[in-house]
Amino acid sequence: MRRDSIFYQLFQQSPSLLFELLNNTPPNAANYRFDSVAVKEPKFEIDGVFLPPDTGEPGVVFLCEVQFQRDDRLYERLFGEAFLYFYRNRDRFSNWQAVVIYPSRSLEQSNIEPYRTLLESYQVHRVFLNELGDIRQLPLGVALMVLTTLKEDEAATEARALVNRSQASGEAPQQKRAIIDMIATIVVYKFTNLSRQEVERMLGINLQETRVYQEAKAEEARSLVLRQLTRRVGELPEALRSPLDSLSLEQLEALGEALLDFSTIADLQHWLQTHQA
Repeated sequence: MRRDSIFYQLFQQSPSLLFELLNNTPPNAANYRFDSVAVKEPKFEIDGVFLPPDTGEPGVVFLCEVQFQRDDRLYERLFGEAFLYFYRNRDRFSNWQAVVIYPSRSLEQSNIEPYRTLLESYQVHRVFLNELGDIRQLPLGVALMVLTTLKEDEAATEARALVNRSQASGEAPQQKRAIIDMIATIVVYKFTNLSRQEVERMLGINLQETRVYQEAKAEEARSLVLRQLTRRVGELPEALRSPLDSLSLEQLEALGEALLDFSTIADLQHWLQTHQA
């Protein structure tokens, strides 16, 4: 289960969620935007970067690391990335802070002595999800993070409670849907042995309306269309595979019907030209 990608989806939807984990937050926390960046020479990939609003004055950049597996060189990498990225962007930012999210203390790097001063400073925040308290008392977004750490028996109960809580909340319909989509995504990845109907009964929702179901259906449709196209027009060049990856479920279903009349790759090229935005 790729919990880090779920966290970064949450942060993408609501960048201010990061600051609900911290005691001291910037006054303009609601205006931060979430991004991922590449730092070159040497190249580092930083998955979670929270960029301050562009007000004309340098602001504080927050770097986030979600760590669900032990890595005894995590802090070497994290601080290397942080310092290099800050160096490369010194004119853009007045300061930096780092947030490391663990499910529990047991996964923290063993030898922290070289970084103790940093780890005990205001610039570095270590968040241990199992120490945040009762999941039902936490803000919805934070509760979703904790949900990823629960064992299956507890996760089933708390996932349903979170669905009910979201539906009863005063959030806008679009935000409610985003929360329920995320709950469904977590449950589908956590309970891989359950059928769609069993997950629906667990959560009391229709999975057909969720993004995780739509994405799964689109992937199935894309695989089927690729197999059918290969049979009709031969092996597809890479230049045509990329446009197929961007088709929606509805477009893939339309292509599945249209390809029955294809005889050459030119037919596929023409269809893509006329049906892609």
